Amino acid sequence: MTIARWLCALATLTAPSVAIAQQAMRLDTRMFVERVTTDINGRERRVLSNADRIAPGDQLVFVVHWRNEGSNPAKGFAITKAVPRGARVDASDPGMDVSVDGGAHWGRLDQFWLPTPLGGVRRAGPEDVTHVRWTLPRSALPGESGRLSYRAVAR
Repeated sequence: MTIARWLCALATLTAPSVAIAQQAMRLDTRMFVERVTTDINGRERRVLSNADRIAPGDQLVFVVHWRNEGSNPAKGFAITKAVPRGARVDASDPGMDVSVDGGAHWGRLDQFWLPTPLGGVRRAGPEDVTHVRWTLPRSALPGESGRLSYRAVAR
């Protein structure tokens, strides 16, 4: 994927968005690249840096900040984010549901099968994930905020 496409995806992700007007839930997503460096003592250090340059194989970290800006609690709210094209999601988070069909169906990655060009089926893989979703386990009170994250690899 070209850097221009990644920058377009990054611009879309970092723009604040309002999820559902009635619940006034504000979502802000940031994308980082995880870099592994060695310090002066020879120890590995993992550092998150801005995603201004992305290459295939880079470890990506997406951080979703949410805030209930409404005057009522948000009950059973689901935070849904599209996965940027060219990112292979790490779907191992037990609190995260995934979709491989644009958000029509949700579940764990190992529950999905996709058709093959020759008429068979195959198990869906991390590269097939189109959307990720988390359902808040309890009501989010007015003014309450939180953070969710997921990892991916640039293809």
